Amino acid sequence: MTLSKQSGSVAKLPIPVEKQRSYSEIVEWLDKNWTAVSDALSLQAAKKLDKALGSITTKLPLISVTGTNGKSLTVHFVSQLLKSENITVGTLYSPHILTYNERFNYDGETISNKKFTDLGNELLNLIEAEGLSINTQEVLLLMGLQFFYKNNAQVAVLEVDQNALATVSTLCSSLIIAITRITSDQDSSDATPIAHIRPFLELVKLHAHVVSADQSKANLQAMADIVQQKGGTWDMPIRKLAPLEYPFEQLHGRCAALAERIARIYINRITNEKELIVTNNSLLSKQKGRRGRPTLEAKRQSELNPKKTLDQFWRDNTTTLAGRFQILDKEKPSILLDTANNLDAFKNLLLGIRLLHYQRPLKGLTLIIGCDNPQLNVDELLKLLRYFFKKTSGSVIFCPATSSLKDKASKSWDPEEIMESTKMMVKFKAKASKSFKEAFRMACKTTDERNGLVVITGSSAIISEYWLAKGVKKL
Repeated sequence: MTLSKQSGSVAKLPIPVEKQRSYSEIVEWLDKNWTAVSDALSLQAAKKLDKALGSITTKLPLISVTGTNGKSLTVHFVSQLLKSENITVGTLYSPHILTYNERFNYDGETISNKKFTDLGNELLNLIEAEGLSINTQEVLLLMGLQFFYKNNAQVAVLEVDQNALATVSTLCSSLIIAITRITSDQDSSDATPIAHIRPFLELVKLHAHVVSADQSKANLQAMADIVQQKGGTWDMPIRKLAPLEYPFEQLHGRCAALAERIARIYINRITNEKELIVTNNSLLSKQKGRRGRPTLEAKRQSELNPKKTLDQFWRDNTTTLAGRFQILDKEKPSILLDTANNLDAFKNLLLGIRLLHYQRPLKGLTLIIGCDNPQLNVDELLKLLRYFFKKTSGSVIFCPATSSLKDKASKSWDPEEIMESTKMMVKFKAKASKSFKEAFRMACKTTDERNGLVVITGSSAIISEYWLAKGVKKL
């Protein structure tokens, strides 16, 4: 130890400086440490990281939305509804298309690169200091909650895909769990085995409220039984569709109705009424009725400031998220982007295309499908396409989908193998392409520029390839 020559006191040792990574270095770390399914070691590391962050998973009320399809839209609608009630909301989406930033949304705004970098450095320095071996899934969850908490969000809404079920159920206790719909990729039947349903219900803890938009009576009964066993509260399932504009009512109406129910439960059953800012314009809170006739002043105020209705809200909030039945009608030909990657999602997409065709007849339709879902039953998908093209003229181009996540377990399908299957069992126009760029050129050549439609679907990866081919690096 060195002594100071001036005072004889002990010289101060330099304080270790925490590593400051760039935005691209943090993205590189996240890509490198991505795995589809978390193991026990990573979950244990996540618990230690949560503790190092001051138990961030307990500092915000949580709403979790899970299921096979419709999660992103439901989460989006919940956030919009709560925002209309003067509640600040942090929203964690999954997956992303171009950048990890897309996953983090606070009060309607996506996280900036600077804030993302600062958060990333904070967590990665803790991981390094603690010597943790942790999966990207857990890091993204804790990054999101830390971001929301630092920005004083009143509630966090989480989109929980099937790969993240273990992570969220291990680390978090959600006040509300919403299940959009549970289906299997192995066949087209409505019934789902109980073994497939049970993992989604691992999110349920004591006293949690659970609601579902699933339409299978067998599925709903199985869910209700499991919720009761876990000590949760089972709420009546969703039956109606929210009144969205055409064609979105039939496509997303049930997601919107589920979001409405979630927001009502949060406001009317969970939030302390003394803390909640309730105004006469509240769409969801229960208002105390007034006895007798309204006064002249009350009538005058009602005429001057008419109360907004839910129907008006839904008419103003029908825009979809990026890649979720997103129509780019200024392109020539028009482009439809959809991240559908399982049988149920493909059914919904094909229904939407047919509804568009009813509204304005399509002169030329080409589907570019690039899938990386290893569980997808290709034969069942081809049956869906065969039935669709019996009533709607068009063609399909199968192409590979290259994921932006280096270590992702999902593997792109082989278009040539798909083509062999089409020759054996279906009768519609189909081609194989070696790349998305080649498939897109082929589609544009055969589709009418003014009244045609090119549909790009099958995975988030194929949507990402479209934007990258257009030179777009950030949505």
